[in-house]
Amino acid sequence: MKKISLSLLFAFIGLSINAQTAEELKKEQAPKKVEIEKLQGEVNSLQDKIDALNGWKKGAFGTIGASLSGFNNWYSRTAPNASAGNIGVSINGYANLIEDTYFWRNSGTINLGWIKLDDESIDGDEGFETATDVFTISSLYGRRLNKKWALSGLVEYRTTIIDNFNDPGYLDIGAGLTWTPTSNLVVVMHPGNYNFVFSDASTAFDSSLGAKIVADYTNKYGGLSLKSNLSIFQSYSDGDLSNWTFTNSFAYTIWNGLGLGFELGLRNNKQEALNNAINLNNALAAPLTPPTFSTVDNKLQSYWLFGLSYAL
Repeated sequence: MKKISLSLLFAFIGLSINAQTAEELKKEQAPKKVEIEKLQGEVNSLQDKIDALNGWKKGAFGTIGASLSGFNNWYSRTAPNASAGNIGVSINGYANLIEDTYFWRNSGTINLGWIKLDDESIDGDEGFETATDVFTISSLYGRRLNKKWALSGLVEYRTTIIDNFNDPGYLDIGAGLTWTPTSNLVVVMHPGNYNFVFSDASTAFDSSLGAKIVADYTNKYGGLSLKSNLSIFQSYSDGDLSNWTFTNSFAYTIWNGLGLGFELGLRNNKQEALNNAINLNNALAAPLTPPTFSTVDNKLQSYWLFGLSYAL
């Protein structure tokens, strides 16, 4: 009985010592965490100062996503013998010249995706088809009025490059003011902007004068690179000719520039919705009443991509 009691006593003492040791370690750990947070804040502050220095600032990152699958005599499927694939690539790059009296900001975005479903029981060309096709470049020049405001001019071009290049294509040329509250955020406000639209489908697309608003945020937090861009055109002649596009790209570096990436794009463009509806209607054996701006269902457009990322 005495031996059992002594054993229990020693076990209790051991647990107490371990508990005390853990508490002591946590107490030692707490101030070190505070130190790390303080140092990280100083590092971020220094990086902000580096980013604000004059001269060229260049960078690029992107994402590659892919999935492939195959089925052979898999009878639970409608098509027991088939292969499928999905491949996506996105690239975001920028080259900015920052000076005391002016700036010149240039950026480009490419997002391409292909999808394939090959049913061996069906003859015909069933190769990869285009799923996502986005190409955007922009150039913004500004003469500074002060540290945060500038008189500016913007040229922005958007189209597809795999299918129907420049059909449609959008070219915005305008002038106004640009606000740069930080080195990472740029807000363009151009009340004088002409939106040139290039397309063979003249019934759906038209150019017009309007206002252009662009908000672009590019930054890097440790291993995380991100870019968010909102581009809005508001037509003065007809609201049906207005459009907006919102893209968000994230890339987290794990090793030697490689990591994981995610991209999400949203768009609202009634001219594209009408053009698509007209094409679908014309493809019918017995076409229905041609759709118009007042009858077309202008749904929100979207795409997303997740996969391996790389950063330069």
